[in-house]
Amino acid sequence: MSMFLDTAKIKVKAGNGGDGMVAFRREKYVPNGGPWGGDGGRGGNVIFVVDEGLRTLMDFRYNRHFKAQSGEKGMTKGMHGRGAEDLMVHVPQGTTVRDAETGKILTDLIENGQKFIVAHGGRGGRGNIRFATPKNPAPEISENGEPGQERELQLELKILADVGLVGFPSVGKSTLLSVITSAKPKIGAYHFTTIVPNLGMVRTQSGESFAVADLPGLIEGASQGVGLGTQFLRHIERTRVILHVIDMSASEGRNPYEDYLAINKELESYNLRLMERPQIIVANKMDMPDSAENLKTFKKKLAENYDEFDELPQIFPISSLTKQGLSMLLDATAELLDKTPEFLLYDESEMEEEAYYGFDEDAPAFDISRDDDAAWVLSGDKLEKLFVMTNFDREEAVMKFARQLRGMGVDEALRARGAKDGDLVRIGNFEFEFVD
Repeated sequence: MSMFLDTAKIKVKAGNGGDGMVAFRREKYVPNGGPWGGDGGRGGNVIFVVDEGLRTLMDFRYNRHFKAQSGEKGMTKGMHGRGAEDLMVHVPQGTTVRDAETGKILTDLIENGQKFIVAHGGRGGRGNIRFATPKNPAPEISENGEPGQERELQLELKILADVGLVGFPSVGKSTLLSVITSAKPKIGAYHFTTIVPNLGMVRTQSGESFAVADLPGLIEGASQGVGLGTQFLRHIERTRVILHVIDMSASEGRNPYEDYLAINKELESYNLRLMERPQIIVANKMDMPDSAENLKTFKKKLAENYDEFDELPQIFPISSLTKQGLSMLLDATAELLDKTPEFLLYDESEMEEEAYYGFDEDAPAFDISRDDDAAWVLSGDKLEKLFVMTNFDREEAVMKFARQLRGMGVDEALRARGAKDGDLVRIGNFEFEFVD
């Protein structure tokens, strides 16, 4: 059985920035030798790049963690550390990338070679050469590198096809695909012969071409998870025209018109916007007995229930086996494609706003809570980033961090909350005493 994977959850981690260095020149008449520590290098980004040679997300079944390299540390003589190379992750065309935590869509990758940064590398920490001032010409201060962005992503593949074939199992979708394209889908006289989407290219007699996707058969309840439909309904979303294939011979003992209503109900239940796509009804198996009579009944019922609409869907009687009516069907499909625009897959509310990798000015700089052991806990993106980038091996750096906390108003906020001299204050795993 061919393996097909169209969803995957992965974790990505961009590289950390390299640490800055504390170093001094050994030069006569320069106080303390003068600062000479360079900055750390930038951490590598994690970048998704579209590869038209990939067809599934199978590569992400066994490799779910992607981590870029960190930047090099700063060096003496004021030399910067080398920035890390970006990690390029190849994905198939039609991959939608969603933040697993927020559910927001980051990007929709559909063009070959298209790139998107899904995790940004951290900047390098500054060396002590950056902190020299007239008051402190030889500082023993450096920064640690900024942590790289880390996130969990949900990948979803929606195959790129202009036309989608939908219908109940065994109505002849795979056979139709095999005779109008060079695709060789598995064909059998049992339900769910097709268990993965099949793609093929059609070229009409007038020279027009378009891609057709044969999707696994739908059944009632598919949009709620019954059968295989819920797994593959997403692939219909990219199509611009739907060919609704119906077994007009009723060889399975079902009513063709009821089949038509049932499939449309599943499409509507899965995504209401699928009903915006124009449909062509393909009355298949017209070489079978009773098909002609069933088609008359079908057209009559369709007309009775379409009074509110301006025009009925086009109906093309065909036989995939005898190739009857195929050329007219393909010409009509190409003509409908020409005047049908692409459909917007996602609303703006579903898309993540343009990423901003600084600090949100409106967000509080820190938050204070109380732990079970009565310790005060400090948190917040800005505060935690300052903490991570502080080199606690250097006393000057520690004092600088204390001044930064005071400047942010942490001391005053702790006093207002009732903190007393000697109380324990915690930032992550780091603990210190509050001094009033």
